[in-house]
Amino acid sequence: MAAHALTVCQWILLSGCVSASLYAMLAAVAMPFFAVRRGARAKAASVPAAAQASDSLPPFTNVGVSVLKPLCGAEPRLYENLRTFCDQRHGHFQLVLGVSSPDDPAIAVVRRLQAAYPMHDIELAIDTRVHGSNLKVSNLINMAERARHDVIVIADSDIAVEADYLDTVAAPLADPRVGVVTCLYVAQGVGGFWPRVGALFINEWFAPSVRVAHAAGSRRFGFGATLALRRATLERIGGFDALKNCLADDYWLAEHVRALGLSTVLSRVMVATDVIEPTFSALWQRETRWLRTIRSVNPLGFAFLFITFPTPWLLAGAWLTGSFANGASGGVHLWAALVGGVATAAGFAARMLMHLRSARHERTFWRDLPLVPLRDTLLALQWLAGAFGSHVVWRGARVPVEASASTTRAQALGVMDVMETSDGG
Repeated sequence: MAAHALTVCQWILLSGCVSASLYAMLAAVAMPFFAVRRGARAKAASVPAAAQASDSLPPFTNVGVSVLKPLCGAEPRLYENLRTFCDQRHGHFQLVLGVSSPDDPAIAVVRRLQAAYPMHDIELAIDTRVHGSNLKVSNLINMAERARHDVIVIADSDIAVEADYLDTVAAPLADPRVGVVTCLYVAQGVGGFWPRVGALFINEWFAPSVRVAHAAGSRRFGFGATLALRRATLERIGGFDALKNCLADDYWLAEHVRALGLSTVLSRVMVATDVIEPTFSALWQRETRWLRTIRSVNPLGFAFLFITFPTPWLLAGAWLTGSFANGASGGVHLWAALVGGVATAAGFAARMLMHLRSARHERTFWRDLPLVPLRDTLLALQWLAGAFGSHVVWRGARVPVEASASTTRAQALGVMDVMETSDGG
């Protein structure tokens, strides 16, 4: 090997630094085009053409909407979050709140909500029947029996929305080519240091990665923060029963709909969610579950997530650039020092811009700035942990990863087979 040739390790570090820097720049550029602060609307020119065509349709002001919210326990701010679903401008909606135990503490919160909004159609579904291994979907199966309207909106329990939320997410469904509407979300930490770190997971890793994929043309997503679809579409995929043994039920619901030849729309609104994990172990468990879930539904995409944690790569790039610059006598080391230096500087600038775009206020920008290296490094370690393990823990239940993914893939193929048979008949 030539004296000035790069070693394999140096090539890996340099390639990782360049790739992470390019990703950070893409994410920083993508965020302004998709970012929507709570209560704000995106400008039409900043929304992709496909979404513009759907979002420009008139709202379903005369179409009834059934909102299904599965509950489990009295989470912090549960009442405040549920209230936002009652304060909707939409003229005709039903709120179905479901629990699977008559002793669930969330029942008292729902009773309080019903008392505060007696004029609204708020139904509490208490049903102990269990369908399959996914207890959230089991709850939805029980709740769906009480849904009375033609548009179904599923939203997680920890979501808060603005008053025009139902109008906005229902509007794209006026287009018969649209199958499901979903929303990204902005996170806020509730209760201390680790919830703040957890909020950065959503705001500065998850949301930017979705935006980059969306800008590249991908529509293979669906988020539990919001999934809106027509009742007829839900029935065509076999209802919630098709998801009862599925781990990533939100993703697979949208995937089943896409198997029908219908499109997924990423709504122009962003909802808000709370991060409440009070300890490092609780946060690690939750985020590792997310990553293993991604691995189960998209193994190739999971493999390339290593470039989405910029700070470790950029630090390695800075060290490598300094090493090359100190010992460079020309040739490949000099070029490597130049490439590494440019990539590192651009990557750090893009990472700071990404943090700035996700910060709600100047105060939170400076407060959370020291957490950025910790957040990226923790994500890299969680990615390594997510590459292994066959189970995740969700609300105290141990759920297998691969078996769930295999089952739902087979079900999605079944939907396509039925559709092809129907088309051929």
